[in-house]
Amino acid sequence: MKGKTRTKADKEFQDRVASLGCIACKKEKIFNPYVSIHHIDGRTKAGAHRRVLPLCFGHHQDSGDPRFISVHPWKARFEFKYGTQEDLLAEIMKELNERDEPNV
Repeated sequence: MKGKTRTKADKEFQDRVASLGCIACKKEKIFNPYVSIHHIDGRTKAGAHRRVLPLCFGHHQDSGDPRFISVHPWKARFEFKYGTQEDLLAEIMKELNERDEPNV
């Protein structure tokens, strides 16, 4: 897949996002650290590398495993079960911000 090249800052951001584990598995009360980065709006729009979700293989791409609803190609079903991608992104950002807050 072609897209705009990630900057060093984009890569670092995506590494932080990935460290949270699969957001869909988290909704199922499972921590799954094996994720790939899903670009919500593709890879070519401005800021695309910051509008990402950490998803495991089964939640990212259709694996044929009925235990998973993947965002590709089942976007509507995925969002019905786990929330919109915008809502999931907001959850990710909130969690990252909470991690960054200094302990008082």
